[in-house]
Amino acid sequence: MARLDRQTLLTALQQDPGPPATARDIARRLGVPRDAQATLRRELRALAAEGVLAMVGARYALATSLVEVDGRLRGQANGLAVVIPDDGSDAVVIGATHRRGAVHGDLVRARVERTGADGHRHGRVIDVVERRATAIVGRLTRDRRGVAIVRPFDGRLDLDIRVPIGGGPEAEDGDMVSVEITRWPGPTADAAGRIVEVLGPIDAPGVDTEVVLRKHGIPDEHAPDAVAEARARDTRVSERDVQGRTDFRKDVVVTIDGEHARDFDDAIAIARLPGGRYKLAVHIADVAHYVPEGGALDLDAFERGTSVYFPERAVHMFPHELATGVCSLNPHVDRLVQTCLMEIDGQGEVVRYELHDGVIHSRARMTYTAVHGIVERHDAALRHEYAALVPTFELMRELFEILNARRRRRGSIDFDLPEAEVIVDDDGAIADIVAAERNVAHRIIEEFMLLANETVAGHLESAGMPSLYRVHEAPDPMRLADFEAFLASLALRLETASDRAVHPRAFQQLAERIRGTPEERAVAFLMLRTMQKARYDPVNLGHFGLAAHTYTHFTSPIRRYPDLVVHRVLRELRRGRVSEDRRADLDDMLPEIAQHTSAMERRAQDAEREVLQWKKVRFMAGHVGEAFSGHVTGVAPFGLFVQIGEHFVEGLVHVSTLHDDTYRFDESARVLFGPRSRRVFRLGDALRVRVARVDLERRLVELAVDDLSAVPRRAATAGPSRPQRPRTTTAGRGGAASRSRPGRRERASGGKGRR
Repeated sequence: MARLDRQTLLTALQQDPGPPATARDIARRLGVPRDAQATLRRELRALAAEGVLAMVGARYALATSLVEVDGRLRGQANGLAVVIPDDGSDAVVIGATHRRGAVHGDLVRARVERTGADGHRHGRVIDVVERRATAIVGRLTRDRRGVAIVRPFDGRLDLDIRVPIGGGPEAEDGDMVSVEITRWPGPTADAAGRIVEVLGPIDAPGVDTEVVLRKHGIPDEHAPDAVAEARARDTRVSERDVQGRTDFRKDVVVTIDGEHARDFDDAIAIARLPGGRYKLAVHIADVAHYVPEGGALDLDAFERGTSVYFPERAVHMFPHELATGVCSLNPHVDRLVQTCLMEIDGQGEVVRYELHDGVIHSRARMTYTAVHGIVERHDAALRHEYAALVPTFELMRELFEILNARRRRRGSIDFDLPEAEVIVDDDGAIADIVAAERNVAHRIIEEFMLLANETVAGHLESAGMPSLYRVHEAPDPMRLADFEAFLASLALRLETASDRAVHPRAFQQLAERIRGTPEERAVAFLMLRTMQKARYDPVNLGHFGLAAHTYTHFTSPIRRYPDLVVHRVLRELRRGRVSEDRRADLDDMLPEIAQHTSAMERRAQDAEREVLQWKKVRFMAGHVGEAFSGHVTGVAPFGLFVQIGEHFVEGLVHVSTLHDDTYRFDESARVLFGPRSRRVFRLGDALRVRVARVDLERRLVELAVDDLSAVPRRAATAGPSRPQRPRTTTAGRGGAASRSRPGRRERASGGKGRR
């Protein structure tokens, strides 16, 4: 640089802005001689004082080149964090020393300082806009100096909270407690708080559920005004309620639910019509009649978004006075419903439909087990007990076969993998973990609910009525490419169209090809990870998994808020012309409702999954040292995930326990292989494993291969379709915490589940 004045310096920085840099770095970059560097520093300080340059620690950058974003901080177990911007832009990676006291869940303002070699944006938190919550749940312990601290149960909250002992609820070392934060962490001070609730020892029955509820911020009790509003509702259906409704009370209507269900929100009636057609009525509890928009019940339900189900209890979206009372389609009493009445031909197509405000009188409260016994096992005692209803159930089975075949023809994807069911005894202890039964009765109700949801969605779309849709978009192309590379390593492939577009039918055909094979569960999990997550949206984007052009959730307003919204807009549409003002209001409200309820659904799923995993780990604590048969469900650089078939429990075989070789990880083939031993571990491999250790705090079952010499030697030649350089793995820290876990299959029911 020939001359060093302010304008020349500024022009040079604008032409080559670069990342934030020290004065020495700038001097080197611009070629400033040593005798002019003092002048350079003065000019840099002056430009910073004027706001032309920004100071990033001891570094300078053009103020206009530094982007600031607002978003939620997501902590990670390794001390790093990312900010997910509200504007939808790319995430910002935040180093452990650049968090400015922010913790996981805080709303922060972050400054983007550079783009790393990995292509990710990196920066630092410059302000905490809003704290996540004032209460945190964790385990009480004492540090080496005897100071009482609470270590958060959520590993993403990288902080220790000092608490005084005395003056509040009495807690013992090791107890799980809820702490109210009185001082957030800063540059020179630790976080501090006070104990507001003692939940009990970590291994006590029921404590796991209480901890997870508080960790995820799921309210356990309903708002007092919501409870009062529910109690004020009439417990019986009056003649005034029935006026103007279609009367279905003479029809043979039944509910079919699980043995332990307490609320029944859907009922079925079916009849045969001339010409090989069927009349199917799907009656859904008319919750919207009892929950006006904007009332206390409505606001409380919106905040929750959904009911949450744990092995030993449920946290309902509505108070039980409503959920198990007048909004439950109990037998032998009148109940108000919204009805989707469909006429279906022999190919499973809906040729005509009607939507009604109705009233029903259920003839029987049936269980899946009883209906399965009647139509599948032909149980003589059950068929005698329900003789008057047997023709109804047999006709349901007949129509189910037709509807299921129709859905399969169009390419709908159906995973039928067994899921775990935790059996809890009267004391809340885990008695067993078994495969959850899903028989033909479950599938009958699923098929009828799917059809009703699809019919209602098509009606709303054709009418141009603002509403919520249940959308499931096509897989992300990059994830799809990775999945296809993995399939190639197993000599499998997805059948795609000539334009490389993937259709749901390709996944359906793959699921059929792997059914019953050792690889089935692992490939199905990876298939699910390849797909997008289903969510709610006011724009109809279709449902890829169901191969449906349009789909919504109509069948469960007692436990899903979006269904309640759909019921309201259906009623408005039935009652006449919807004003432009009302349409404008809906257009304004629905995006927020969709975003919030989708987030609440994810929260519920995370909480349910976490409690189930915790209970599985607690159950396996009683089986340390025992050997089980299992299959490899995941392969990572740090080891193998193996599911114990007998109890549906997954554990980690850390690579450090594979002591016969230095195993390497082939990422695209997803295998661990030993160059010397010639042993290769792949997804789906059968293994005999032993429970080595159970870590309750990390909710991890540590396994060891029972006999390495029994693992066959084989060549690792069936590798990926595009070769990648294997990575040598080491027995490092973290292990399971680093693994991106496959998503759980949505419960396969349109009305009873989350599809």
